[in-house]
Formats: sequence, C-alpha cells, structure tokens
Amino acid sequence: MGIGRSVARCVATLMVCVVAALSSRAEAQSSRTIKIIVPSTAGGGADVLARMLADQIGKAQGQTMVVENRPGAGNTIGTEAVARAAPDGNTLLITTPEFVINPHLRKLSYDPLTSFAPICTLARSPQLILVNPATPYKTLAELLDAARRKPGELTVASAGPASSPHVGIERIKHDAKVDFTYVPYPGSGPALNALLGQHVTAAMASYPNVTGQIRSGQLRAIAVASPQRVDDLPDVPTVQEAGFKDFDLDIWFGVVAPKGTPAPIIATLVKQIHAMQDDPSVQHKLAAGGLEPLKETPEQFGARMRRDQDRFRDVVKAAKLKPE
Repeated sequence: MGIGRSVARCVATLMVCVVAALSSRAEAQSSRTIKIIVPSTAGGGADVLARMLADQIGKAQGQTMVVENRPGAGNTIGTEAVARAAPDGNTLLITTPEFVINPHLRKLSYDPLTSFAPICTLARSPQLILVNPATPYKTLAELLDAARRKPGELTVASAGPASSPHVGIERIKHDAKVDFTYVPYPGSGPALNALLGQHVTAAMASYPNVTGQIRSGQLRAIAVASPQRVDDLPDVPTVQEAGFKDFDLDIWFGVVAPKGTPAPIIATLVKQIHAMQDDPSVQHKLAAGGLEPLKETPEQFGARMRRDQDRFRDVVKAAKLKPE
C-alpha cells in the first residue's frame, strides 16, 4: 500500500513537471520577439507588406513582431544581417527580385539560394514606366523616339542600382537601341520625388508606390512592365505591346529565414502567412494598394527564385551590365 502511494506521488509529481514544462515552452513561444528585416527604405511595397504581416501574426498569435528597415547597397546590408542571424525563426527577411539579381552585379558574402531557407511568397505587383504630366510623352514609343532625337539627354530613374527596374530599364535601352541616362536613387520614394519635381524625364516603380499619384493626376503611367495590362489602368499598354518580346518585370515579395531554420518553425510560419492571405480584410488592403496575393509553398518559392536568378542573368548579360 505504501509502495502504491509512492508510485502515485511520483506520477503526480512527474505530471506537474510535464505540465509546467509545456506551459513554460508555450509561454516562451508566444512571448518571443520575431524581427522582420526589410532591406529597403520605408514606405515601399516590401515595407507595407512587412508591417501588414507583423500586424496580422501579432494579433493572431499574440507574438511581438518588430519591423526593421535596413536599406543600402542594393538591399544587401539587410540581407547580410539575416544571413548571419541565428536560425531560430526569430529573424525573417522580406525579399524582392533584387535578392536574385544581386549575385550577377555584386560580390556577396552570401548565396541567396543556399544561405537562406525559403518560406513563401506574399504578393506580387506590376511595375510601371511613368512620366510627369507636364511632359508631352503619352506612350513609351514617344519617349523612346525623343531619346533617339536627343541621345543621352533624357533621364530615367528608379530605385537602384542593381534593382529589377534598373535591369528592366537597361533592357529597354539595349533592345530599342536608344541612349538615355539611368539615374539610381536609394529608394522608389526619392526616385518618384525627382520625377514629381521634373528633375528626371521618366521613372520605373512598382504600382503600390504610385497608386495615389496616378489617381490624383500627379504622374502619368505610359507602360506596364507586366505581360498583362493592369485592371485599374486598362488604357495603359504593356511594354510587350510596344514591341519588346517576352518582357516580364512583375515584382514579387517573399519571406526567407536563415539557412538551418527548423522545418517545424517554417511550417508554422507558412500556415500563419497563408491564413493572412486568405483573410478578406487583408485581400481588400492588398487590392487597394495594387498588390495581389501570391500563395506559394517553400518549394514553389525556391523554384521561383532559381528560375528568376537564371532569367535575370540572361538579361544582365544581354544589356551588358557590369558587376560593381
């Protein structure tokens, strides 16, 4: 009888310890801080998505989410910081096509395809070629004709260098055999401010960054860099329609973590992000900002990055862009 009581007491003590350990683990999980690094300036599409992601996961899971902008060196400063971070799921990186363009134009301390674990995509958006309405240019053809008449005088800006719009601008310049001057800015905001102030002739930027200026008439879109026209801008033709075969410069936004991040943590993050993408209120916010949810698995996102790295290598080579 005494032995039975002893065994019962031991079992009870063990159960208390197990429950305490599980409670402690759950508390630690919910109280940990997840940092989302945005390697570009505040206010752009990547920043907007990062803050939306932090807000949604924070509310749903009760976790502390922090968004940190670390712009510079073509997005590589923030990216390097995440590559060096502990693979514990507490540090994430918002990525864009620059993630797989940089290897062709810069010496990097990391490999985008092997130094990170893909989690999933968030959204995609078209990019636009824009001019100030004070200029006479209403089509891409008119802009290119002016560049032919005034070699080297016209200027086209974007966030850059080594950005997806920079690569797209250089491809247009190469394929159209025109001479205009590319002007890089540290972010889309400064590039668009330069266009609004008529300091540059044209600019390329993603749709979420210019929806307000287009609607207010402050900027004029003359071409869409995606294969299809934008529903909200049905009268703006694509670059392909202007004669540039297979021109496709949609911008995607995704999430990666440092290599070695445990699979269960990645699976949890994918579940949380996909739940966010399915939320009608989130879909409404994305649509209002010119973004479309892009729902992919880690495997699909990894395949996208490999495919785009090869595609951009070919464009960089054709445009004869030189590594820094």
